[in-house]
Amino acid sequence: MRVLMIGDVMGRPGRDTVRAVLPDLRRELDLDLVVANGENAAGGFGITAKTARQLLASGVDVITSGNHIWDKPEIVDHMDSGLPILRPLNYPAAAPGHGHALFGGVLVINLIGRLFVGNFDCPFAAVDSLLADLPDRPSVVIVDFHAEATAEKEAMGWHLDGRVSALAGTHTHVPTADARVLPGGSAYVTDLGMVGASNSIIGGEIEGFLERFLTQMPTKAKIPKSGPTQFNSVLFEIDESTGRALSVRRVDRFLQQAN
Repeated sequence: MRVLMIGDVMGRPGRDTVRAVLPDLRRELDLDLVVANGENAAGGFGITAKTARQLLASGVDVITSGNHIWDKPEIVDHMDSGLPILRPLNYPAAAPGHGHALFGGVLVINLIGRLFVGNFDCPFAAVDSLLADLPDRPSVVIVDFHAEATAEKEAMGWHLDGRVSALAGTHTHVPTADARVLPGGSAYVTDLGMVGASNSIIGGEIEGFLERFLTQMPTKAKIPKSGPTQFNSVLFEIDESTGRALSVRRVDRFLQQAN
């Protein structure tokens, strides 16, 4: 089984780049499942039903999220409507939506970290409980761990090694070069990166971020309207019978301008 996990999609440049790149990748890599973090798909903050459907129409099968999932309040009414959007498992149980689901025989789990991100339930305890209690758990299990701290992501990778097929970190928007298969058979990468404007600071306009750091004023960076874009993702090859990862490698593309 070949699973592609795509980094945080940032606004219109990100959505346009997914549309330009993913259909060809699905054919080229013979993909069975595509998971994308879409919590920044609508203007860089949050996701709407419309932007979610654009990603799905471009070839994404499952949309994961994180701390920005509620930034566009309208998504609340769609979290239980059948759209394949996950919110982190370790939100309180009363929150709309679900933190895990089966897609094509694959269990996809969405977690969020606590260091430098927010006050959430323990992601380690939440995923332990799910894996212990879920009946008829499939052999292939994929995890998006949306977290800031590298140490927290690495800790989760080692914690789940041998119990999941692959774990990919999201949230920092910066791709890491540590993709590997851990000794227990779980593939791991600290951060997928992002899909969005290359001439930016984590997908936002450079000027807005610079003003924030130079003045300490709470400015909000906008999304660039034009320019080159990047597509960061990781390909996991998994033995369907055992759930063990066979290989993992980065799949990155760079466009002068998304179509």
